[in-house]
Amino acid sequence: MVRYTVPRMLAVFLPTCAAAALCALAVLGPARAGGGSPLAQADKSLLGQFLVATDTLRDPRFARTVIYMVRHDGGGALGLVVNRPVRDVPLAPLLRQFGLDDRGVNGSIRLHYGGPVEPAVGFLLHTVEYATEGTERVTGDVAVTPLTARPVVLRDIAHGAGPRRFLFALGYAGWAPGQLEGEIDNGAWITVSADEQLLFDDDHARKWERAMSRRRLTI
Repeated sequence: MVRYTVPRMLAVFLPTCAAAALCALAVLGPARAGGGSPLAQADKSLLGQFLVATDTLRDPRFARTVIYMVRHDGGGALGLVVNRPVRDVPLAPLLRQFGLDDRGVNGSIRLHYGGPVEPAVGFLLHTVEYATEGTERVTGDVAVTPLTARPVVLRDIAHGAGPRRFLFALGYAGWAPGQLEGEIDNGAWITVSADEQLLFDDDHARKWERAMSRRRLTI
């Protein structure tokens, strides 16, 4: 794994947040009304599934990672690593850096390594009862919100009005058209079903093993 320290990650993320948000929105595509997923799906799309690294994948950025797929179509694929927490970040100073009200705010939010691409781009995976500007539903149970220059979702979390369950990540994993399919064919990854329980589980040390064990259930 590429070891980013939190001060370095936040130092990159905060000053370039507006540009990062534009990049994130471009990656995810424009919001659409109607409740269904607006992310275009190709045949055999892996959207909403776990991509699990096999032991043949030695790249330290991806070794034993579990990736939740938020896009997979003719334009390529995008996912977020969900089993590499970095550390907890206090919410009050984080809100202040964004110019948001931190009065009465306590606690922290756990920061995750989402992948090696665009480490200035922030995403929040979360349950679907919460939505704000830019929120996209991935499946019936899970949505993703790219963080903007003024991330209202962080304020809502700090004040107890955010999503029921969530995962905050910086960076993502991305593949060009056909690249991921080739890596799967070469045995670098397997795909298994995903659900809210495993996605948001805090037992990160066992998440890869638990995801890998689903291989037998998806024959």
